[in-house]
Amino acid sequence: MKRLLLLFLLALLPFGAQAFLGFKAAGYGEIPVAQLPPEAQQTLALIQRGGPYPHAKDGTVFGNREGLLPKQTRGFYREFTVSTPGARDRGARRIVMGGEGRDYWYTTDHYRSFRRIRE
Repeated sequence: MKRLLLLFLLALLPFGAQAFLGFKAAGYGEIPVAQLPPEAQQTLALIQRGGPYPHAKDGTVFGNREGLLPKQTRGFYREFTVSTPGARDRGARRIVMGGEGRDYWYTTDHYRSFRRIRE
């Protein structure tokens, strides 16, 4: 019985490795740039050009307090607003940039879930 349990746990190791390395297993999927809404595509292009940004909070540090993105040092992630048509405020959509623009993530629900943007 112990041997069977050990084999079962070893079989789960590849799936648990993401959590061990700082990812939450269900933290994010992927989305190609072409499948982003037009406003997100515009925000991504603006980020890659270096601005100027329409919102004062654009480019500020994203702390990753939710722990859904890979664990990094403070200041590694920056957040940018994706306009929401009809919204009176910044809305819930954001693009989070990692490092020097090497990685980008898209959220539609104010950081409850992310999809990595695939170019």
